Order: sequence, then structure tokens, then C-alpha cells
Amino acid sequence: MVDNRYATALVIACVLSVLATVYLSVAIGTQHWYQYSSPTVRGETNVSELRSLYEEFMDGEFDEKTYSDTLFRLNGTVGLWWRCVLVPTNAHWHKERDAKMMLECRSFTLSQQFTPKYKEPGNHNSGEDMLRTYLWRSQFLLPLVSLGLVVLAGLTGFCACLCRSLTPTLGIGILHLLAGLCTLATVCCYLAGMDLLHRVSMLPDKVDGSLGWSLYLALISSPLHMMAAALLVWAARSHSQNYYRMSAYRVA
Repeated sequence: MVDNRYATALVIACVLSVLATVYLSVAIGTQHWYQYSSPTVRGETNVSELRSLYEEFMDGEFDEKTYSDTLFRLNGTVGLWWRCVLVPTNAHWHKERDAKMMLECRSFTLSQQFTPKYKEPGNHNSGEDMLRTYLWRSQFLLPLVSLGLVVLAGLTGFCACLCRSLTPTLGIGILHLLAGLCTLATVCCYLAGMDLLHRVSMLPDKVDGSLGWSLYLALISSPLHMMAAALLVWAARSHSQNYYRMSAYRVA
């Protein structure tokens, strides 16, 4: 028989875990981790330059400098798996002041996620920037590890329910704690990587960068996983202590 306090803690922990997992999944699948605000395009010369950047962005070979410059100049957004630019639907960009805009996106393929980063983006002779390379790979792998840990915790919890046992609760709490730490590390790696990118690729004049809502979702999911972990660990430890007290009382 499970005490009402432990049952309440387990239910709240499950709700927090589900919310955190949904937030993290949405964050991974969306591109609004970081967004740029660019000035309005004016003049045919600027238009042709931006159009060539856009075409290279959509159809050209993968190159960090090319897609970064396009993101800077075309109100781009970039996430863990997607990079997008905001372009007018009309082919004549410079002729309409209030042209209707649309978001055009390209995904990072698996091989592109493991592509080395260079000390000078676009210059393969400048040498590999090991710090940026491993920060990028970490921000791609860590959220997948986090989701895997939560799935493993869910399967363990399901088996524990079938067996009507609270014994695995401590292990499930530790898995949630590790998942929260992995998510927090993802956000830290992403922010550090963007800061290093902006140091080696200076933003053009009048272009501003800001954090997007996808990053905030990932940031919120981390403490939710940790709160779920705290409740699960508390329930496991308290139940274990009460169980041993009752056993000692019966023996006495």
C-alpha cells in the first residue's frame, strides 16, 4: 500500500516529466533558437546580392560562412536542426515596400551536423576550430540523450507499475536528473557556440541578434525534469525509510 503523500508526489512528478519532454521535443523540432533582425532591403544592387545569397543558401553546397551571411542579411533563424530565412513572396524584392514575407527553411543533415568548424568560417585552410566543432556536436547529441533517458525512465516506471513496486523510483529520479542536466548543457553549448561564431563572423551593421522562444522552451524543460527528479528521489527515500521502520517495529 502506497502512502497518499508518495502517490501525490509520483503523480506530480509524472506531470512535470511529461511537460518537460513535450517542451524539449518542440524545442528540438523548431528553428527559433536564435534569430536575426536585418534592415529592409532597398536598391537593385543590394537585392541582387541578397538574391544570390538566398539561392546559394537554398541550392548551394553546405558552407558555414555562406549560410551564416544569409542568416545575418535575411532575418534568419537557426535551431538545432533547421536554418531559415525570411524572404518576400514576390520575385521583385525592391519594388514593394510592404511585400508579403515567407519563411524558407533548410534542414541540417546528419553529415552536416558532424562537419568540422573552422577558425575562419568558409576558409578550410585556417585550421579546425576544435572548441566550436565539439560545442556544435554536443548541442546536437545532448538533447537526444536527454530524450533517451526520459524514455528509459518511462519504460522503467511502467514496469514498476506492473510489478506494483516503488523500488525503481530512485533510479527513475536519477535518470530524470541526468536528463535535466543534459538539456541544460545543450542550452549552454548552443549559447557558447553562437557567441564564438559572432566573434569570428562579425554581424553586419544594423543587424541584431536575439534568443528565440525555442531556446526558452528547452531552458524551461531542464528545471521541470529536475523538479520531477527531486520528487521521485524524495518519494523513494521516504518510502524506503518508512518500510525499514515498519520492518524493525514488526521484528521488535
